[in-house]
Amino acid sequence: MPHNAEFGSSPSGRAAERARRRGLTLVSLGGALVVVALVSLGAGAVAIAPGEVRSALISLVFGGAEADAMHLAVVGTIRAPRVLFGALVGATLGVSGAALQGIFRNPLADPGLIGVSSGASLGVACAMMLGGSLSGMKAGWLAGAMIPAAGFVGGLIATSIVYRLATRGGRTDVATMLLAGIAINAFCGAGLGLLIYAASDTELRDFTLWTLGSLTTASWSVLALATPVAVLAMAGLIAQQRQLNAMLLGESEAYHLGIDADAVKKRVVALSALAVGASVGFAGMVGFVGLVVPHLLRLAGGADHRLVLPGSALLGAALLVGADALARTVAAPAELPIGVITSLIGAPFFLWLLARQLKGVG
Repeated sequence: MPHNAEFGSSPSGRAAERARRRGLTLVSLGGALVVVALVSLGAGAVAIAPGEVRSALISLVFGGAEADAMHLAVVGTIRAPRVLFGALVGATLGVSGAALQGIFRNPLADPGLIGVSSGASLGVACAMMLGGSLSGMKAGWLAGAMIPAAGFVGGLIATSIVYRLATRGGRTDVATMLLAGIAINAFCGAGLGLLIYAASDTELRDFTLWTLGSLTTASWSVLALATPVAVLAMAGLIAQQRQLNAMLLGESEAYHLGIDADAVKKRVVALSALAVGASVGFAGMVGFVGLVVPHLLRLAGGADHRLVLPGSALLGAALLVGADALARTVAAPAELPIGVITSLIGAPFFLWLLARQLKGVG
């Protein structure tokens, strides 16, 4: 028939068009991440021109390029691992937020709002304090491995409590979820307060800066510890895209499509706790990335998790790398905590989102 000859008029044509748009969006997000990363490599107390950044990168990767020795040291030792680490943390937070919003079927679900981040923070803080000074915990492979492990356990416990309180008969009540998240955040905040009270002056300063969020701990050794955990968790979450798409229809509909909703929820909760635990363990409290990023993608491209999950990884990485560049330059040579920057961006967005939802209800 004539109308079927046009591209996109048949179901297969429309599916191909959607796949093409998804691919273009992901490629565009990847390009934006590369641009932001290159800008971040040159930004800071020591400004480096784009040409010098390129020479330093060529020298680091391939060798033989004539790069300035100071610029090479700054890029290779300080900024390259920091940019990669920021991208890793932003990606894990973005994917975790998208997956949690998917299983709760609400854009207000966020690792920070429902207690995952605060639970992971308390677990990490306990490991740090029990292991001695913060500086001591940063040294050594075993001590470094304890940080994401403690964050994972703390985040998993917090998320499990919120999930159990908010879920009845297979349905999750959003109001109960947010109230339970507030209670968990308050409890974990009290625990952190007790640890701060018992800390020495040096530990107190380091600990306070850690709770504000920072990428200053970034190094090649930290990347070697954090990357396998974060990549494993992200890969597991992105692999749930088909199941999360089915759950958008409702849990009973997902069941008829052969999806075990309970098993999906448990996997997403565990993998999100693992991802956030690793991120919080090394970077401290970085709020609102998991809230803002997935919602922006849904506003722009719809709720398809084949776009939202990988897109959240790319956009979250770009957002945090950009926020870190801003934190290093806005008050140079001093440096603002990155958690402050993300909260300044995320808090107004969250208020707008609440107002938008209330308007829709009204």
